[in-house]
Amino acid sequence: MGEGLVTLRSPTDAQATLARLLAEISSRGLTVFGTVDHVVAAQAVGLEMNPATVVAFGSPKSGTPLMRLAPTLAIDLPLKALVWDDDAGATWLTYNAPAWLAHRHALGPGAGRLITGMAEALAAIAGATVGTEAST
Repeated sequence: MGEGLVTLRSPTDAQATLARLLAEISSRGLTVFGTVDHVVAAQAVGLEMNPATVVAFGSPKSGTPLMRLAPTLAIDLPLKALVWDDDAGATWLTYNAPAWLAHRHALGPGAGRLITGMAEALAAIAGATVGTEAST
C-alpha cells in the first residue's frame, strides 16, 4: 500500500465494516463530518467500481491544536478512513498514519503527545472495526 497508510483486512463485507466503523467512531464521542460513497458518484456518471466509502471524522478539541501548529494539516483533517473492496472481493480498512501526517506537515516535538493520542485512538477504532490490532 501507499506510504503512510495503515491498511487492515476486514473479516466482514464493506457494508458491515462501514457500519462497525461508524459505530466505533460514535461510541468514542467523535464527530462524523461526512461520508463519500464513491460507488454512488461513479454510478451517477455511468461508471462502475468496487465498494469504496470514505468517512471523515474527528474531534475539533484534538485537531484544532494540531492545525494551530501547522495550518496545512487542515488538508488532512478531519481524519479519514476508507472502507473498500479489492478486485478479489476482500474488504479493507485504510487510514493515514498519524506519524506520517506529523512528518508530512513538519510538526515539531510539541505535537508528540497529540499525535500519539491520535494514533492510539485510530488503532483502537480500526482494531475494533476489523477485530485485529492495527499497526503502522
